[in-house]
Amino acid sequence: MTGGAIGDPHRKDAVTGTDVALDFNVKRIETVSLDGPPELMARDLMSPYVWREPDGRWGLMVRAVVRPDAPLTDTGQIWSGWSDDGVRFTMLGAPSLAPGPEDHDAGGVEDPTVIRGDDGYVVYYSGVRADHAHSELSYATGPSLDRLTKSGVALASTKSEGNTKEATIDRTADGRWRLFYEYAADEASRVGLAIGIAPGGPWNEQPTPFMPRTDSWDDWHLSTGPLLTDDPAMPVMFYNGATRDARWRIGWVAFDTDYTRVVARGIQPLVTPPPVDDRTATDIAFAASVVVDAQGAIWLYYSLEDRRLARALIRRS
Repeated sequence: MTGGAIGDPHRKDAVTGTDVALDFNVKRIETVSLDGPPELMARDLMSPYVWREPDGRWGLMVRAVVRPDAPLTDTGQIWSGWSDDGVRFTMLGAPSLAPGPEDHDAGGVEDPTVIRGDDGYVVYYSGVRADHAHSELSYATGPSLDRLTKSGVALASTKSEGNTKEATIDRTADGRWRLFYEYAADEASRVGLAIGIAPGGPWNEQPTPFMPRTDSWDDWHLSTGPLLTDDPAMPVMFYNGATRDARWRIGWVAFDTDYTRVVARGIQPLVTPPPVDDRTATDIAFAASVVVDAQGAIWLYYSLEDRRLARALIRRS
C-alpha cells in the first residue's frame, strides 16, 4: 500500500494518494552474527552500519552497549569488522571509537554512519555527554577503521533542536550534501534536514522533511534511517517511527531528487519486531543501513530489541 505526504510539511496527518507507483515488502530475514573479542561479545548490539568496499568485502560498524544486568559504564562503544557474505562478520580486536576524552562524548559513542572516500573514511556518530542524557552529532576521520581521529561536533544541539544524533547523509547532483538527523522536540523524536558544501559542514537548516501521522504506527516519534539511492530521481529513506510508548517499527518515505518534497510514503510498517508475550518487553525494530549488492538485491540492516542484529531482503514493486 502506498501513500504520499503532500502540502504543508508540518501537518501530521497529510497522507493522500499520488501518481507514484511504489511499494516495498520483505522477502527474507536473516540473523547477522559477529565473531570478536570477549569484551565485545559481552555487550548487546545496535545500529549496524554496513557498506561494500571496492574489493567486494562487506564492512560493518556497530554500537556495542552494556547489557541491562551489568553496571552502566557508558552508553556505547563503536566496533568495526569485515565479512565476505554480509552475514558473518569478523571484528577487530579493539573499538574503533570509544568514549572521551573530550566532554562532548565522554559518556558514550553511538550510531555510526560511514562515508567511504578515496582517502579513507568519515564516520558520523552520536557523542553522549558524561550525564548520559545529552548528545550531539559528531564525526571522526581516518585512513582505516583502526586509525580514526575524532574531529569534534558536526552539528550541535540548540534550544529548539536538542540531542542531535543518528546521521544519514547523501550527496546530490548539485554537489551539496544533505544531512538528515534525529533531534528532540515536544517530548518526541523528530527528523531534521540540513544542507552543506562538505561532509563536515557548515550546515544550513531546511524545513522539516516529514512529520508524524495521526492515528498511525508512527504518530509520535520519528528517527532517521538509511537512504536507498540506486534511483537518484526518487531516493527512499527506510525511517524509524513509533507511538508515544516507543514501540518502534521501520517504514519508508520517498523524496524527489533534491529532497524538497515527499512523493510517496508507506502506510503500513515494512519491518516489525517478532511478537512477544510480555507487553513490557523492549519492542523495537530500528533500521541502520541499506546495501544494494552486485546482483541488485536490496539488503536492509537493523537491530531488534536494542540487542541483536538482522538484515532483510527487500523487494521493490
